[in-house]
Amino acid sequence: MTGTLVLAGTPIGDVADAPPRLAAELAAADVVAAEDTRRLRRLTTALGVQPVGRIVSYFEGNESARTPELVEALTGGSRVLLVTDAGMPSVSDPGYRLVAAAVEHGVRVTAVPGPSAVLTALALSGLPVDRFCFEGFLPRKAGERLGRLREVADERRTLVYFEAPHRLDATLAAMAEAFGAERRAAVCRELTKTYEEVRRGPLKELAEWAAEGVRGEITVVVEGAPAPGPQDLTPAELARRVAVREEAGERRKEAISAVAAEAGLPKREVFDAVVTAKNTPLERPTGK
Repeated sequence: MTGTLVLAGTPIGDVADAPPRLAAELAAADVVAAEDTRRLRRLTTALGVQPVGRIVSYFEGNESARTPELVEALTGGSRVLLVTDAGMPSVSDPGYRLVAAAVEHGVRVTAVPGPSAVLTALALSGLPVDRFCFEGFLPRKAGERLGRLREVADERRTLVYFEAPHRLDATLAAMAEAFGAERRAAVCRELTKTYEEVRRGPLKELAEWAAEGVRGEITVVVEGAPAPGPQDLTPAELARRVAVREEAGERRKEAISAVAAEAGLPKREVFDAVVTAKNTPLERPTGK
């Protein structure tokens, strides 16, 4: 019989938030794969548990090399527990490769649900939470970062990002440029910790605040793009949106239907805009 892979959520701040099953799984696992073994020791001490299984490191630098070793343990019948520094494994943390490999080998995969910085920040942001999109970490290079933001400038769902404190001001400034200075956002810092702070406001104001220096673990929640009214979309803009979808792989007919539905316009009007644009070369789509 094959073993079981257990993905366990760990506290994002307050150790008292540890799920009750976490201690039991730490004590029972044959192998504990941890993003940082030193943090794992601090966690087990705080929970009053002593793992009896083998403890190995499993982080971004050795994830590819260590996955086959853990899969071998799983196919041999071991119970492998995967924990990261904070929150759920695989969510901008190591874990995806191991889960995919375990599934491929027919290994059972289960989870110990736990705290999530994404959901906690969403709940505290004061922004719509009925539909959201998690974007993880943005590229470090300024040009790539701005380009990635422009790709989702028209996204109607609330957006959630992780960011390092020393890049926060640059990221917020880029968001203000890509999304508009007045787009609402919330910067959630040190969630569930002693100095927890949620700063809400327009992106421009948040960028000015962050320029003074911010510390701690950061999650940024940004309001989705407003629904455009038919009067807001010129024929050139309609044609550009169709071109963006075509470049992404959609057939022209489907792209026209989708843009018409988004804009609340008849498909004929969007079709006419595309036909007109053929006689006037369009700029290459940028995702704005």
